[in-house]
Amino acid sequence: MPWIQLTVSAPEKHAPLVGDMLEGNGAMAVTYRDAQDNPIFEPPIGELIYWQETLVTGLFPAETDLAPIVANLKKSSYFKDGLNYKTDQLEDKDWEREWMDNFHPIQFGKRLWVCPSWREIPEPDAVNIMLDPGMAFGTGTHPTTALCLGWLDGQELSAKTVVDFGCGSGILAIGALLLGAKRAVGIDIDQQALIASKENAQRNGVAQQLEVYLPSNQPTLKADVVVANILAGPLQELANVITDYVADNGELVMSGILERQIPAVQAAYQDKFVFSPPSIKEGWVMLHAKRKQ
Repeated sequence: MPWIQLTVSAPEKHAPLVGDMLEGNGAMAVTYRDAQDNPIFEPPIGELIYWQETLVTGLFPAETDLAPIVANLKKSSYFKDGLNYKTDQLEDKDWEREWMDNFHPIQFGKRLWVCPSWREIPEPDAVNIMLDPGMAFGTGTHPTTALCLGWLDGQELSAKTVVDFGCGSGILAIGALLLGAKRAVGIDIDQQALIASKENAQRNGVAQQLEVYLPSNQPTLKADVVVANILAGPLQELANVITDYVADNGELVMSGILERQIPAVQAAYQDKFVFSPPSIKEGWVMLHAKRKQ
C-alpha cells in the first residue's frame, strides 16, 4: 500500500501536541526525530523527552488530501510565526521483503554464526543459530547483542543453566543451548517475544530445553549464567530480581549500557558481584561479573 507523509518542524514543548493534532487528522502513525544532531540515547525512567527542535511526521494513506490538514495546523497558535512542513510520497514496497534481503549471516567469536532462516548457511560445521526474529528484538546486528553473543561463544557452557532476562527473539538463550548449555529460561514482558523465542528454538532443535515466562509467572531458580541485554535503567531498577537468578559463584552479563552509565549500573550490583573490565563496541557496553559466595 502506498503512503504519503507530512513532516512538521516543532519546538520541543509543542512536539507532542503536534503529534496529537496529526493523529486527530487521521494519521495512521506518528514518529518523532531530531531536526539537528542532539541524540537522546536513554531518557530517565518514565519520561518521554523530545529534542529542542523536533520533526513530527504523520503517516497517511496515499489518497489523503493533506491541504485541509495543513490548513488546520496553520490555524493553531503554535504556528503563529509560520508553519515549516514538507510532504513526501513513500514508494509502495514490500518492506518485510526488503528487510529480509538485507539481513545476512553474521559470525560471532570463533564458533558461532547467526543465520537468517531464509538464507544459505555459510559454514555448515559451525554453531549456527537459524533466526527469524519476527516482531521481537535481537538479530545480532546491534552492538549489545553482538557483545553478548561474542562472550557466550568464548564460554564453556556444558551442562549449565542459563537465564536470558529480556529474551526478545531468544537469540542469546538459543545460542547458549547450541553452545552446550543444558537448560535455558527466557523472560520478557512482551508476549510476542516469548512466541518468537519458542518458534526460533523450535527452528534450531532446542525447544525442549527452552522455557519462556512473563515476569508475572517467572520461576524461582538459580542459574550458572544470567544474561540481561536490556537498558541501564531497568538493570538498576531490577537489580534485586536479576541478582536472585544468579547462583553463588555464577556469572552475570549485562548489556544495553552506554559508557557514561557504567558506574551507576555497577553500583547497583557491586555488593554481591566482582566485575571484570567492561567490553565496549560502538559506544555500547557489556559488563561481566561473578557473584560472590
